[in-house]
Amino acid sequence: MAQPSAGCQFSPWTDPDEKPLIQFQSVTKSFGSFVAIDDLSLDIFEREFFALLGPSGCGKTTMMRMLAGFEAPSSGTIRLAGDDIGPVPPNKRAVNMMFQSYALFPHLSVWENIAFGLRREGMAKHLLVDRVEEMLRLTRLEKFARRKPHQISGGQRQRVALARSLAKAPKLLLLDEPLGALDKKLRQDTQFELMDIQEKTGTTFVIVTHDQEEAMTVASRVAVMDEGRLIQVDTPDRIYEAPNSVYVADFIGDVNIIQGRADLRGDRVHINWAEGQPPIIGTSTRNFNKNQSVHFAIRPEKISIWSDRPEASDDRANIVQGQIIDIAYLGNISTYHVKLPNGQMLKAQTANTRRIARRKFTWEDTVWLSWSATGGILLEG
Repeated sequence: MAQPSAGCQFSPWTDPDEKPLIQFQSVTKSFGSFVAIDDLSLDIFEREFFALLGPSGCGKTTMMRMLAGFEAPSSGTIRLAGDDIGPVPPNKRAVNMMFQSYALFPHLSVWENIAFGLRREGMAKHLLVDRVEEMLRLTRLEKFARRKPHQISGGQRQRVALARSLAKAPKLLLLDEPLGALDKKLRQDTQFELMDIQEKTGTTFVIVTHDQEEAMTVASRVAVMDEGRLIQVDTPDRIYEAPNSVYVADFIGDVNIIQGRADLRGDRVHINWAEGQPPIIGTSTRNFNKNQSVHFAIRPEKISIWSDRPEASDDRANIVQGQIIDIAYLGNISTYHVKLPNGQMLKAQTANTRRIARRKFTWEDTVWLSWSATGGILLEG
């Protein structure tokens, strides 16, 4: 997650006196009978690294294209720094866009690619040279300045595209799946480079991605979208730890979801979920009615796995028995797929802190799973 400078908590969205840089006000966008964006309202603040996250067709790219000026809202208003940008053509907006393909000119050097937009604006030569050199330093491309795009790596081409996009000092930079063409290792390294550059320039970044890990790593806030609507807008940790719906819980990361009915017991909620099984004990800040249908969502890393039944405690308020059906070994972690007596499958995850000479658990082992009352979250059914 993008971090503010030491000693400074960056959260302008919590300050009622802070004015948003971008405002979507009851925006709808239709293509014929298809509604791509459905009465959407959203505020994005200056210096945010904001992620639009969702599956293909959810409307995130349409939102970006409207910000860039490539599409116009069917209704509603989009404001930038308080001004309605609907009538403003794309080339007159204080907005720049970096495409997944990077769109570099193959016949121009890195230096000339960065300078291209500044030349078109008629910037004075000495100012242009200073600005290009500044962008080269920012993106650590000084020694590649005279090379052509085909002479540098994919990650370096990505930095050239970023430098060119930032050269005109836009108020807002739009990034459309910017790391999609990079391999996983390079993509992970480049995520931190993007965060560093965004913090140094203070430019507001809006990134469109379907990659959950990418959004959770770089963004100060994430908007999870589905069918043209915002399902949840929050910080990455809140999105992961406190999803507001089954959709968000299931879309972000790995999760176990158990359906049951709520039974209120003081400050605890008991979820009756399977005949012959003890109720799941949980807590909730939401108000549930007795016997209301609910979903209990818990991440695999919140569940402990045991060869013998553990003693009940605060950390082990819930204990169930099952059989290992499958094991996913991912190097740093192992995920155990455990079948419970009623057929429900639960995933439990353990960190591989030592080299594995022999697995502690293997296929078809009978095991016990445990988790605390606060390990999961209750969601409406």
